[in-house]
Amino acid sequence: MTQVSFYHLLHWPLERALPKLIEKTLQADKRAVVVTDGEKRAEFLSNALWSENAGSWLPHGLNKEGSAKDGRASDQPVWLTDKDENPNSADFLFLTDGMSSDGIDGFERCFELFDGNDSAQVAAARERWKAYKDAGHELKYLQQTENGGWSEMASG
Repeated sequence: MTQVSFYHLLHWPLERALPKLIEKTLQADKRAVVVTDGEKRAEFLSNALWSENAGSWLPHGLNKEGSAKDGRASDQPVWLTDKDENPNSADFLFLTDGMSSDGIDGFERCFELFDGNDSAQVAAARERWKAYKDAGHELKYLQQTENGGWSEMASG
C-alpha cells in the first residue's frame, strides 16, 4: 500500500514549503509528480521551484497546453500538472490545492499538502484521511513548525 503523509501547512505557504519537500525528494533519488488546481497554479508553483532558494536548482517540467518548452515529461525528475497523470514514472505523488488521484496505488508515497489556515481545506483533509484509512493505506500526519520543519503528530 502507498504511504500517505498529510502535511498541514501552518506557517509557510505551499509555494515556500513545496520546494523544500521537492529538494528532499531529489536528494533521495526519487521522481515526483505534483498535481495542482489548474494550469496557472502549476505555472506559479513552477516559478516557485525556480526561485525559492537561489542556492539550489530543482529541475522540473510543467504540463502547459500547447507548449513543449519543458520538453518531454519522461525526461523530467519532477513534473507539475493539473491532470491526474504520472507521465514521468514518478515514485512520489504530491497532491495540492485539494486535488485527488485515482492512481494513488501506483506511487510509493503520496504527500497531501493542505493550508491549515483554511477551514474548508482542513475539513476536506480529514475526509481524505478517513478514505485512505478505510482503503488500508499507511498514514502519517505532520504539522508544520514555525521554522518550516515538520513534526509528526499522528499515524494510522
